[in-house]
Amino acid sequence: MLDLNDIAMFVQVVHCGSFAEAARRLGMPPNTVSRRIQQLETRLGTRLLQRSTRKLTLTSAGQGFHERCVGAVDDLLEAGQDLITGSSEPSGRVRVAAPADFFDFFEMAWVSEFLTAYPRVRLDFVLSDAKADLIAEQIDVAFRGGPLRDSGYVGRQILDPRSVGMVASPDYLAARGSPRTLQDLASHDCVISAHPGGHATWHLIGPKGEEEVQVTGRFSGNTAQSQRKAAVAGLGIALLPPLMAKLEVDAGVLVPVLPQYQPNGYGLNVLYPSRRQLPPAVSAFIGLVIRKMNAADVPQVYQ
Repeated sequence: MLDLNDIAMFVQVVHCGSFAEAARRLGMPPNTVSRRIQQLETRLGTRLLQRSTRKLTLTSAGQGFHERCVGAVDDLLEAGQDLITGSSEPSGRVRVAAPADFFDFFEMAWVSEFLTAYPRVRLDFVLSDAKADLIAEQIDVAFRGGPLRDSGYVGRQILDPRSVGMVASPDYLAARGSPRTLQDLASHDCVISAHPGGHATWHLIGPKGEEEVQVTGRFSGNTAQSQRKAAVAGLGIALLPPLMAKLEVDAGVLVPVLPQYQPNGYGLNVLYPSRRQLPPAVSAFIGLVIRKMNAADVPQVYQ
């Protein structure tokens, strides 16, 4: 029979990313934790963790076992904590992974409001355009733009793109004219993602459903901010994340181009390691993001 304490210890090791940190939190020697996990692997007849001098990684069997166990363990710990505190008030650290430009559009005042409402919560942000490894980096929740592909994590789309995408400066359109069809883009300079060939494929949703178009340009940049600045400077037509495009259009700096087309796959997704009920603090923060962005009529955050 499996020892439920060993399973809980395994979940803690995965969450901490190391035997040493898990042992510190559990108040026992690291070699004891390592030995108990080895015993669990022996009983299961499979390796759960790949050990190296730098970090621990889950095997495929370990990933599946963790997904099956973590929700139950978290529920038990949460139930015990609720009995101890007498409430289910959100508490503890929430480690959040988000795009590098997240706070260009998500107001810090909203974070302040959240922390005031939940004084027992601490937020720890990891901002990067790279896709976070939720297990290795001990991430509780990740916000990620773009299509939600299978990543081994639990995920769902929480906001759909519903806004402008292609934009250009008034000066550029006055000099070059406005395209009437997707095919007209071939005769325009377009601001694109960095590509050695100076061309890109834009994937769009239009009146006929999903469409794509090949575009070229003399300026390319590997961040949305660089492309936005190039469009504002009149260097061409840009396909910006809807949130970024909307803010510039509302400010009168850029104007929509072919507004019947929108970028395909720019919704906001939320990812988290556990398949079961989220901790109250994590759920509360996800709720804040949804409420504030909807209230501001903001459709998405980009990758």
